Amino acid sequence: MKMQRVDYSVYLVTDRDLSRGRTTLEIVQAAARGGATCVQLREKKCSTREFIEQAISVKDFLHAQGIALIINDRVDVAQAVNADGVHLGQTDMPLATAQAILRDSMIIGISAESLADAVQAEKGGADYIGVSPIFDTPTKTDTAPPLGLEGLREIRRAVRIPLVGIGGLNQKNAADVIRNGADGVAVVSAIVAADDPEAAARELRQIVLRAKSS
Repeated sequence: MKMQRVDYSVYLVTDRDLSRGRTTLEIVQAAARGGATCVQLREKKCSTREFIEQAISVKDFLHAQGIALIINDRVDVAQAVNADGVHLGQTDMPLATAQAILRDSMIIGISAESLADAVQAEKGGADYIGVSPIFDTPTKTDTAPPLGLEGLREIRRAVRIPLVGIGGLNQKNAADVIRNGADGVAVVSAIVAADDPEAAARELRQIVLRAKSS
């Protein structure tokens, strides 16, 4: 059965191109020490075998820490390593198809680029929504126009499942995203490309916790 409680507060999305020579496992370990609460392994360029090997090493570490591992896009890889979940974009495998394959064994997150996407994802039974992009982001070039904080608020009013903001998020704007309805902030370069990923994750965690309690 799928993990029932996931803390999406500080949601790390990996990107080996931004890691400055450090391995994905090193980045994940540092981020976890700093307070990352969920990790999405995103690999767009490596072979399936390498993706699986990487996912296994990351999962072994994360599960010892009680942190959920989400696989980006690849339902087959998520199944192969018995990950906690899979995250699907609007051009990836349809939610209903993934549900038919996974049979409630994993969390399924869906990227929403509009209010309609978000409403449809909740209606279809998604476990959480990645609201994307909130702001302009250099890490993905194929995204829809930024939704901004108003777009996030509009989605929050319309759906009840957890929302994770992504797209141009960092230590400077994370608090605003939480205050405008997100349950967590997903970051890529703010941790992966940081001089000190552990310190970056720790600062982000503190910002999110303060914003949630204010």
